[in-house]
Amino acid sequence: MLPRPAPWMVAAKEVMNPDVITVRDDMTVQEVAAFLTENQISGAPVEDGEGRLVGVVSYADIARAAADPDALEPPPAEPEFFTRGWEEPPVTLEELRTVHVTTPGLIVADIMTPRLHSVSLETPVTDAARLMLDGHIHRLVVTQDHKAVGILTTFDLLRLLIDDRGA
Repeated sequence: MLPRPAPWMVAAKEVMNPDVITVRDDMTVQEVAAFLTENQISGAPVEDGEGRLVGVVSYADIARAAADPDALEPPPAEPEFFTRGWEEPPVTLEELRTVHVTTPGLIVADIMTPRLHSVSLETPVTDAARLMLDGHIHRLVVTQDHKAVGILTTFDLLRLLIDDRGA
């Protein structure tokens, strides 16, 4: 058996989840809430009608829309995912599945974060982790030739540490 490389020598392609699940920017908030819940994911990259990646949407975005849709504003250029992402959502996952948003016609494009963070297949996981820490984000899209080929999450990086220690 060959020894495993040290975690800092591992590339994103070795840790990422290659099953990229995206949502459309024209989905309703209710549709995306049900979609995320059914797929047991906390967020997903957003594609426009032509298949271009245009942002990311998460439970935090949905909870914000459900809590006060009239107060929705475009997310700041530097979203504060760190503080939003580690707090308990104000609603349960089951409540998110059937979220009731009082603003008719509210769609993913209205609530998503229009900034997508990505890395290449060859990006060292230490660089990806630094990007996540500095940006206070929980998922990176792994791209090749401007196409999403994987997702790298904080859970993937934690799994790498646990696996590396022989657990």
